Amino acid sequence: MAAPPTGDSIALLERFVAALAARGIVSEEEIATQIERTDRASPEIGARMVARAWTDPAYRALLLRDGTAAAEQMGVSMAGAPPLGVLEDSATLHHLVVCTLCSCYPRMVLGYPPHWYKSAAYRARAVRDPRGVLAEWGTVLPDGVGVRVVDSTADYRWMVLPQRPAGTEGWDETRLASIVTRDHLVGVALPSAA
Repeated sequence: MAAPPTGDSIALLERFVAALAARGIVSEEEIATQIERTDRASPEIGARMVARAWTDPAYRALLLRDGTAAAEQMGVSMAGAPPLGVLEDSATLHHLVVCTLCSCYPRMVLGYPPHWYKSAAYRARAVRDPRGVLAEWGTVLPDGVGVRVVDSTADYRWMVLPQRPAGTEGWDETRLASIVTRDHLVGVALPSAA
């Protein structure tokens, strides 16, 4: 956990923000708006995107082609965020998202990254032993299903479009979104109808 800011660090930040504003680079209001947007972001946004993709073929196509545009179509401002790519799981391929350098994460659609996502152990093991990491989450993939580990970076963020679980036929978007969690959206777990 990070230490709380000290008086010196707060004063330095205030001087930095004032310098940016004085140069017309960004206003204090724009910074406040961006902080509010980031604080409002949560995995529920990504879950709604997945649920819509499961029920709307045109939206699914947009989501896979341009995740940023798909997020914006759902009312999420992606201004200033890196592009969002979406990886579609299939019967033969499962995706696992990791940031091998730090904690690059699509915050605008998933909120803040969980502590385990940022850990050195997860970052290293996800690449070296993805099936082992998945098994620790209780995710055991059938033989014949490949695992593709994808590195989320400062230049490009990733999210997973998991397969729609059996037994959800006829469900509306709200009910479908209720079974999708952050863990499904980075690929460490699989959604289920149960």
